[in-house]
Parts: sequence; structure tokens; C-alpha cells
Amino acid sequence: MPKILQTIGYSAPQIGAIFALAPLMRFFVPFFFLKHFELNQKVFYTALGGAILSIVLFYPTIHHFYLFMLPNMLLGACLGMILPYIETYAMEHLQKERFGKSRLFGSIGFMLIGIVLARHLENYTNGLHYLLLAISATALFAYWLTQNNVHFTTANLTKEEPFHFLHVKYLWISLFLMQVSFGGFYNFFTIYETAHGISLEMTSYLWAFGVICEIILFYFQAPLLKRFSLLALVKLGVLTTALRWFLLFAFPSSLWISYLSQSMHAFSFALHHTAALSLLYTLYANKKLAAQFYYGFSFGLGGFVGALLAGYFYGEYLYVYASFIALLSLGSLMLFKGKE
Repeated sequence: MPKILQTIGYSAPQIGAIFALAPLMRFFVPFFFLKHFELNQKVFYTALGGAILSIVLFYPTIHHFYLFMLPNMLLGACLGMILPYIETYAMEHLQKERFGKSRLFGSIGFMLIGIVLARHLENYTNGLHYLLLAISATALFAYWLTQNNVHFTTANLTKEEPFHFLHVKYLWISLFLMQVSFGGFYNFFTIYETAHGISLEMTSYLWAFGVICEIILFYFQAPLLKRFSLLALVKLGVLTTALRWFLLFAFPSSLWISYLSQSMHAFSFALHHTAALSLLYTLYANKKLAAQFYYGFSFGLGGFVGALLAGYFYGEYLYVYASFIALLSLGSLMLFKGKE
């Protein structure tokens, strides 16, 4: 999508702003569920319908920067309800050791779409067609999966204690900063690589390779989760991420270094995601709300700030800034000692 927006005339700051909107909505949505709403099946189905509508609205608005903001905000709000709903049940019923094996199917889908789209980006409407087809199929499958399924209709008895942040504030700060560091990657990796002489098709293979590494670790991460503490694994993911961004800065035109950097996605995303979500589940009774705020603070607020900063700082030193922010995330984790 960033490459599509570039081809139809969007500037780097505009791309950063557009991709900051959906994460920002992910950040705001969980606060409505502290007192006013419950993330139940009815809300989940409403969010699925809203996600389809948002993609439909991409068609008439994509050439108009300010109008295009609206469906992106709607999509972000819907994802802020859909993903925590699904992942909470996956974690509860599969446990953290088997969670990765279920999560890898999303990675496989991401990889396949990335490879297909690389061959059909000459016309931006093809990208929109694929996006609409994918979100519609996802919504229909999610509806079929959750209808009359006892695991998805059982009441969630997790409102036993108030939801607080300050007692684990350094963990939340770290999760936020981690995703801020990803802003240059999610929004400008394709543009950055092609600007340094790597073809668009080869860049799509880099995306796919990163996801393959992610899939492998998702599948085989159970022994790591049993042997090491969750906090230690979160720290490993953040440290690997800082090194990953620095490599992209130091060797911007090296295809081999780009592949090495992408291999680290296994630790930056797969291991960090499972360990961080599992750690939050041990700290909070209301696991759905914990998952919502995990997406809200990290992929939401962190993604919003990261996208804006990436659009503003895009250039030679983009990944130096990203590496430094990842190190700040690691520093915050060093201050976290568990329930304080």
C-alpha cells in the first residue's frame, strides 16, 4: 500500500499520516471498553462489517488525501476490536505453547498476498481489489467460525478487578516504543529498498522471507517459552530489533544484509508478540481488555507515532532513529521488575 500511494502522488509525510490514522484509532478504541462497552460477539460482528465498509470506501476516496483519512480511521477502529477478540480466545484455549502454531496461518496469508501483489501493482485498483476480497473472505470465515461455537459464546468472567496501568508502566512504555521503532519498516521499507537499487519484485521477496522466518519461529517457539522467562524473551526480541534497524542503515544497498535483517523478524515480531501478550495475560485478569490495550498502546499509539516520525524523518538516517528508539524500549524493560 505505501508504494501504491507513492505512485499516485502522495508525499512521504502524507503516507506517514495516512498510515498513522488506523493505529491511532486502535489506541482510542480500548478506552471505550473500560466502562461503557463489552467486547462480545455482537460488537465483533459489527466490527467485521465495518472493516468491509472501510475497504469499499477506499475506492472513491483514495485520490483525495483528507477524504481517504476517514475509511482508514474506520478500519483502524474495527481492527482494534477484531484482533483482540480472536487472539484472546486463541491464547486461552491453545495456551502460549500452541498459540504460535495458530498465529502462523496469518503470517502465511500475509506472505502469499505480498508475493501476489508485487506482480500486480502496475494498476493501483488491482491492489484495492485484492484487499477487498481478502477482508471480505476474512469476515465471512470469522462469522462462520464463531456462530454457535461454545468457545466464542461463553461469557467472559474476567471483570474481577479494576484495570490499571501504573503498576506495570515500564512494560507498557516498552511496548509502545517497540512499535514506534517499526514505523520506518511498516511504512517505508519498500520505498527505502527500491530507492537503494533493489527491485520492487525482490523487495516483495524480502517481505516474504521475513514472514517465512516468522512462521518458522511461531511453529518452533514452544521450547523457548518453556525454558526462558517471558520477560527475558521480550528483551531478546527488542535487542534483536535494535540491531536489525542498524543493519538496514549501515548497509542500505546490500541485498544479503537486507535478507539477514529480515531473518530477524522471527525475533522482532513472532517471539516478541507471543512473549509480550503472554506476559500481559499473567499480569491481568481481564485478558480481552489486556489484549485490546496491548494492540492499542503498541500497534495503535506506537504505530501512530512511528508512522508520523517515519514520514517526517524519512531519508538516510531513518533506521538510525529506529534503532535508537528500540534501544529506549529495551532500557524501559530493564526498569520493569514485574508487578511493582
